[in-house]
Amino acid sequence: MKTTILDISALTEDTLRRAQVFCEPDAVDMAIDAMEKIRRAAAVIRTGGLVAFPTETVYGLGADAFNTEAVSKVYAAKGRPSDNPMIVHIARASDLGVLTRTLTPRIVKLADNFWPGPLTMILEKRGAVPDVTTGGLDTVGVRLPDSPAAIELIRLAGTPIAAPSANLSGSPSPTKADHVIADLYGRVDMILAGPDSRIGIESTVVDVTGARAQILRPGVLAAEELAEVLGETVELDPALLRRDRGGEDGRGGAPPRAPGMKYKHYAPAAEMLVVEGNRSRVRDEIIRLKALNEKLGRKVGILLFEEQEYIEAAHGFYAVLRDLDNSDVDLIIAGALSETDGVGFAVMNRMMKSAGYNIVKV
Repeated sequence: MKTTILDISALTEDTLRRAQVFCEPDAVDMAIDAMEKIRRAAAVIRTGGLVAFPTETVYGLGADAFNTEAVSKVYAAKGRPSDNPMIVHIARASDLGVLTRTLTPRIVKLADNFWPGPLTMILEKRGAVPDVTTGGLDTVGVRLPDSPAAIELIRLAGTPIAAPSANLSGSPSPTKADHVIADLYGRVDMILAGPDSRIGIESTVVDVTGARAQILRPGVLAAEELAEVLGETVELDPALLRRDRGGEDGRGGAPPRAPGMKYKHYAPAAEMLVVEGNRSRVRDEIIRLKALNEKLGRKVGILLFEEQEYIEAAHGFYAVLRDLDNSDVDLIIAGALSETDGVGFAVMNRMMKSAGYNIVKV
């Protein structure tokens, strides 16, 4: 398949502000050029093609959410299991009505406070939403992204866009256009090469169909923030607290209710282990394990973020994994983050999955 790459990296919030508020000629020209490229991408979506595009969380691989053939192509391009549901992206909150009949006060509060942004809500779906888009579930995950390029693409396509991360299934999620090109060039119709993802990990996924709201996948929006807005307790799915693979190998069992709940995820090509415990002891153990493995002839990479710099860790996590893979390391040794912080907990969720729950405690 021929893949067209269009550079829209100039389309940032700053460029739009300069163009729309101050009418700066160079900013206006850059915005017009980027918008024309997005119009081309929207035409690809409308005709059943696949477009990779930037969002504030990670890059997504998009198809018309109501086109079963197009959505099936997404699974094929990624090598994604067909029972792994996709998140459907919309351009405005009012588009919820085409995906669900249910509009509760809980949904309205979350949308009013966190959209556009890194929050996905699991909702009861309308019958018109294809089973292939939802992995056979009677619910659908919906998000309104906080990205000018993503919102414009969805608006011009005239349809909600089903979009998992734009990477090969199981590998680290893409936060840069180069990551998408490395994984999907020749597999998709078009790649919109935009700015790096601002947040760097996937959205928080909250199921609002039950008696209590429940987080199925952690993100930078923590349970406490959602609970404060809702005025009610927001639970964590018990699977998030497990320290082993559990049912994530994809053999049998119920279909996952959200992306990232089943199957191997976010994994680098290299073997990876996580060192967990007191910070100073973690550093000492990483040094010891690195020296030991290097004596055995293995090339070792280190992933250790500064203590309490959780936002920075979220932003850089996937990029560091890919950089280490590109340097052909045999082993990645990572230092665990505190899980008492909501963002730290979300990064650790990805880190544990990346390492296959290979943990050394000190």
